[in-house]
Amino acid sequence: MSETAKIRKLSLWIFFLPLLAINLCLIISVNPEILENTVFKVDQIGRSGFSIPYFDGSLSISRASRTFPQYLIFKPAMIITGILLFFYWNYYNRLICNLRNTENFRYKFRLFGILSAIFLIIHSIFLGVKFDIQLYKLFRRLVLLLFIIFELVAQGMLVYYLYNMKEKILEITNKKILILKIILVSILVIVAFASLPILVTKGNTHFKHALEWNYFVGVITFYLMTFYFWRRTT
Repeated sequence: MSETAKIRKLSLWIFFLPLLAINLCLIISVNPEILENTVFKVDQIGRSGFSIPYFDGSLSISRASRTFPQYLIFKPAMIITGILLFFYWNYYNRLICNLRNTENFRYKFRLFGILSAIFLIIHSIFLGVKFDIQLYKLFRRLVLLLFIIFELVAQGMLVYYLYNMKEKILEITNKKILILKIILVSILVIVAFASLPILVTKGNTHFKHALEWNYFVGVITFYLMTFYFWRRTT
């Protein structure tokens, strides 16, 4: 199987697996009664009233996912996603090497992509684990922040390489999707910087939660675009 075929398949999994996981956790959180008389009775902390957090921000991804039984869905899904990301960035590195005739060269986007995968896995493992230590709380926030930073850097650098090779790969790619990828990454970066003053201050909880849900979907949408970027005939 060619690198492009592998990348296309991985990209679908990387998009749909976490998307389904967080929304299934959300459904369970706002409808705890569906599991009330089962061994999967929803923990009180993980319960919520009716919420569409993408708009009202009344519930965070963490709260919807960190308690029983939601973490049985969330943690495996994110760990598997992290593993898939590792292969995704390795396959892309190999593909760019082939296209640029730079055999066995390790591009920096591969490093940042793999680091983002590692921090996603670490975040998933420690989600819901409680230690009343300020340093631990700082560690969890730092891990999540590094996942986002490394993911954006990897996506941005990859798009840069693809754009510079656009004429060479014109017949095997969709130019419009490349433009959409550039727009998406640009929006993610701008939103990250614009919202930073709000994120580092107390309050605005609903805004932060809504941003969290939408931003995560934005980050993984990059991978859905990858599926449509490479033509199937390649």
